Amino acid sequence: MAELSDRYDRSFMAAYIRGALKGNGPLFLKLLSELTEEDCEALLALGKEAGLKLHYFKRFEELPRVKAVMGFLRSAQPESLLDVGSGRGVFLFPFLREFPWVPVTSLDLLDKRVDMLRCIHDGGFPQLTALKQDLCVWDAPVHSFDVVTLLEVLEHIPDVQAAVNNAVRLARRFVVVTVPSKPDNNPEHIHLLTKDVLTGLFRNAGCPSLRFDGVPGHLFLIAKLDGGLSYA
Repeated sequence: MAELSDRYDRSFMAAYIRGALKGNGPLFLKLLSELTEEDCEALLALGKEAGLKLHYFKRFEELPRVKAVMGFLRSAQPESLLDVGSGRGVFLFPFLREFPWVPVTSLDLLDKRVDMLRCIHDGGFPQLTALKQDLCVWDAPVHSFDVVTLLEVLEHIPDVQAAVNNAVRLARRFVVVTVPSKPDNNPEHIHLLTKDVLTGLFRNAGCPSLRFDGVPGHLFLIAKLDGGLSYA
């Protein structure tokens, strides 16, 4: 029992295994909330036997930048969320856990990320939709989402202005951004997005109402659109 409780996030691990294996026995038909510790141990064994990669679901301490975003979202109480570049779920999983009633759409360019999140949907998180889409060219209807999150994403995107423009177009109330605040050795980081650069990008997109906060090693930006909360 200790392996599961000490090492893995029970709900997301169980959902992923159930979605990936697509079984039809009691372990696969129960609600996630009905699974016992013994059930989860049995699913863990099935997942390991099938060779599934389960390291994404190991427990980790919530990062300061994620805590900052979650704190804001508690005040904003989003009605729907678009999370761009969800990756391994560092933000997405805490959000799904705390806001189980909010429909969430995740965009990613990597098949393996999209497949993982679709398995989690199939295994017990029906509020999650995972799509393989490029934010820069995605033509979803205007104001499709109450809040759009761009967390550790913009520094990866070649046409960062196109990404910001579309995020602002898709959001009804807020676009929430975190980016590294200092140069690093990650070759996938192709921009260093300072406060001045981000301000220019969002003003060009027609969104002048911006609030910046510092998080260790990161910039945290809330871009407020018409209908957003007051910053007072």
